[in-house]
Amino acid sequence: MNLLRIVRLTFEEKYIEDFTKNFEEVKQKIRYFDGCHHLELWQDADNPCIFLTYSHWESEEKLNNYRKSELFGTVWKTTKQWFADKPVAFSSFQKVLVK
Repeated sequence: MNLLRIVRLTFEEKYIEDFTKNFEEVKQKIRYFDGCHHLELWQDADNPCIFLTYSHWESEEKLNNYRKSELFGTVWKTTKQWFADKPVAFSSFQKVLVK
């Protein structure tokens, strides 16, 4: 059962380009991290300062391994300096419903 993770990130407008450039540089490393099956970056349609990361993880354990990794530490340290507001994260298990 996949774990779906959505993280809402709000940036100061002057840092949007810095964030998107950095994301482009690290996205493949995150995508190929053990247990990550999918990663997307979305930008809010009404507020260009709000982004969401949408990822699929093999399990909560694999997500937590990423969150404890050197890669995450580096990515998060860089990203958080550009925040305009606290990030908000949501996790849920993907279940297939059969009718």
